Amino acid sequence: MSSRGNKIALAFMAHPDDAEILCAGTLARLWRLGEWEIHIATATAGDCGSMTMAPKEISKTRLAEARAAAGIIAATYHCLGERDGLVVYDKPAIRNAMELFRAIGPSLVFTHALRDYMMDHEAVAQLARAASFLACAPNASTKPMRPGMKLPHLYYCDPIEAIDLRGNQVDYTTLVDITAVMDIKAKMLAAHASQREWLRAHHGMDEYIESMKRGSAARGQEIGTTYAEGFTQHRGHPYPHDDLLQDSFGKGK
Repeated sequence: MSSRGNKIALAFMAHPDDAEILCAGTLARLWRLGEWEIHIATATAGDCGSMTMAPKEISKTRLAEARAAAGIIAATYHCLGERDGLVVYDKPAIRNAMELFRAIGPSLVFTHALRDYMMDHEAVAQLARAASFLACAPNASTKPMRPGMKLPHLYYCDPIEAIDLRGNQVDYTTLVDITAVMDIKAKMLAAHASQREWLRAHHGMDEYIESMKRGSAARGQEIGTTYAEGFTQHRGHPYPHDDLLQDSFGKGK
């Protein structure tokens, strides 16, 4: 099956900087095509992303960083206002996500892996799956649905380091060469300056841009390029089966 609606891409992630780490290179390539409207949305404002700042203060900082990062590729940023560590798959969250999807009307959606190292990520992946299915059903909400909206192409991004919960490398359906836009991806991630200290203190990881590059380089090796991003396409009934990313950029590119 194929669904080619409006050329609107949405990265629906858990926290500010998730899109920049996992799929910003692909978003930048879509932006460079000059045909795509780009949106980045997060479930939370990142209120737990600091060892020293209070929730309201770090949320304000991270929202500003997210908008600045999105602006680099002329993307629109959205936040659902959930709390870090408390994102769940329940009726209110499904409705909020679905109504965001109705307003944006994406034909291409990126989200987290269904099995990931953090529960917020897994909950958001479930929300993206539900919202992408429900949003184009007229009776799902009284909120307006963007004209031309259809069931979108849905892709799950590689988890961090492209490994599963047992430390095994995950498979993929699509690899996108992002070598030509790595400077843009790095600039977008650098906009999230507040996260350097957080990642160093909580994750034991410094030089977060270099860490991102190492992960992209590992995927790049698989297609003989410098950097790449990996995705698994959702192809269950009745989602589109054609690989929109492969068709947009070329196989293995």
